[in-house]
Amino acid sequence: MPFRRVWLWALVMVAAQILGAPASRAANPQPPAELIEGTASLSLTPHLSYLHDKNAIDSADDAWRRIAIRGFEPVPAGKTAFGFQQGAYWFHATVVNHDPDERHWMLVQRFALLDRIDLYLRYPDGRIVQQASGDLLPFSARSIPYRHPNFRIELPQGQTVDILLRAQSQSSMQVPLELYTPSAFTSLSRDSQFVMGIYYGILLALFVYNLVLWLTLRDASYFWYLFHISAFGLVLFTLNGYSFEYLWPNHPWLANVAVPLSICFAIIGMQQFARTFLELPKRFPRGNIVSFAIIGICIALGVASLWLPYSISTPWATRTVIISVLWTVIAAVVVLRRGYMPARLFLVAWAVFLAGTATIAALAFGLVPKNVLTEYGVQIGSALEMLLLSIALSYRYASLRNENERIAAEANMQLERKVAQRTQEVRSALMQLEDAHRRLRDSSRRDGLTGLYNRTHFHENFELMLKESRDKGQPVSLLMIDLDHFKSINDRYGHLVGDDCLRWAAQRIGQALRVHESSLLARFGGEEFVVILPGHDLHSAVSVAESLRRKLVEEPCVSGPHRLRVSASLGVHTVDPGADIDSDAALSVADQALYAAKANGRDCVRTSITAA
Repeated sequence: MPFRRVWLWALVMVAAQILGAPASRAANPQPPAELIEGTASLSLTPHLSYLHDKNAIDSADDAWRRIAIRGFEPVPAGKTAFGFQQGAYWFHATVVNHDPDERHWMLVQRFALLDRIDLYLRYPDGRIVQQASGDLLPFSARSIPYRHPNFRIELPQGQTVDILLRAQSQSSMQVPLELYTPSAFTSLSRDSQFVMGIYYGILLALFVYNLVLWLTLRDASYFWYLFHISAFGLVLFTLNGYSFEYLWPNHPWLANVAVPLSICFAIIGMQQFARTFLELPKRFPRGNIVSFAIIGICIALGVASLWLPYSISTPWATRTVIISVLWTVIAAVVVLRRGYMPARLFLVAWAVFLAGTATIAALAFGLVPKNVLTEYGVQIGSALEMLLLSIALSYRYASLRNENERIAAEANMQLERKVAQRTQEVRSALMQLEDAHRRLRDSSRRDGLTGLYNRTHFHENFELMLKESRDKGQPVSLLMIDLDHFKSINDRYGHLVGDDCLRWAAQRIGQALRVHESSLLARFGGEEFVVILPGHDLHSAVSVAESLRRKLVEEPCVSGPHRLRVSASLGVHTVDPGADIDSDAALSVADQALYAAKANGRDCVRTSITAA
């Protein structure tokens, strides 16, 4: 190390000691991130400072020294998208955790395509913890199996922790950093899967629908439409990190190559579909030649991307997408001006797609900030484009059918049969969509961890069961179940083991309740479960509760190398048919019985009568 740098570093440390403040905080140009009690998530962008190491030669020690001498600068305008850049980027933030209940947090880098991310955590005692992620490492290297790189970090209460992150990639440099509690991270992943599930559900429905039409009609437009849907679906599957998660988690090389290669396939499908749908060979011969040229360029770029650096192939593939979409719009305008009316819907579809594609391209080059619109703009635009293209295909087919009817009247019966067949196919597709909607609706009423019904579904059904019990003159019993010492399991073995215990307990309870077909089991929250037993009086409900308690302690819960004994305390309350009580009041009484069971040593059953 040069002598001047050593001397400067010593002066900074002495000054920090004199001022009575930690060196890291004094040197940080951004305010620290304060995690107050109740915070579920926090963006680190307003608290980040950064340094562009253009030659990628600085070590972590160099970065710490630069932080100490204020060598980092605030993120410009709160924008963490820098476009395609050479070298490495260093990011620094200080975090103070004031939440006594949340010691462990998830740091998520919400961009799936960075090659290498190195995280350094420096604690007040000087201890430094290092972690690594990125798509140059196997997917199994991530803290949590999730499409975005993530790190499970420890933030002790009241301590200032320095977060230093190094990012290097041949892809677009986008580093949006977010802190989440484990529960908030679970909600994030669930919501993201839900949104993408809807998107790919739309694509799948359109694919199946048009596949049936292609097999029936043998129209080349439908084939290239299917090719375009499949290729573009793969593009987004790759850009969103799902390909690396599900298709090739142990082949990091494919994670980079798949991006430009899938883009080239999508452009080829796009141009081939445009050629056949717009009938370019007949209606616009010169435009047909341009489309062939674009297809040739994409074939060459796709082959070259197998060995070209990602930093070269992907920007060129992105530029080719914009050129291809613009050219397709131009060709549609020319054909429309020449009197081909199906090009009108085609033009609207590609205009929507162009807007969505432009957002992701602008985001990749760092021209716009990362937000909900720019992150999901291409999904929104492409979904609308696919829907409009499907309508355009239907409109085109109807136009051709009408023309054939004018030319040959004898073909009327055959055309009517085809219309009836297509109507049936539409109904079938709608039924599939309705069934998919029903399944999505049911999944929204279930707990993502255990698969049991959630608290909302329980409340709705409990009120109905109370009303039904009054009408039938039968009692209904309520069981509140709380796993004993569950917090100590989380503290000792970690939340992943705790999650295994919750799933195991839910399965054991469900097995014990199979003989009671009318019962309802739900996860009430945390380690608490609730059971409704229609038609059970207090005596029979206590018997069921005892069988549940024994079922839990019969065998240990196995989680990896751990074999844990899990028991539960149970509170039982029976609502007589003549009782004027609502669901909240019944829950309150059952909860008092549960606390009585916990107060009497746990692993036991207490009723509302004994609790009183």
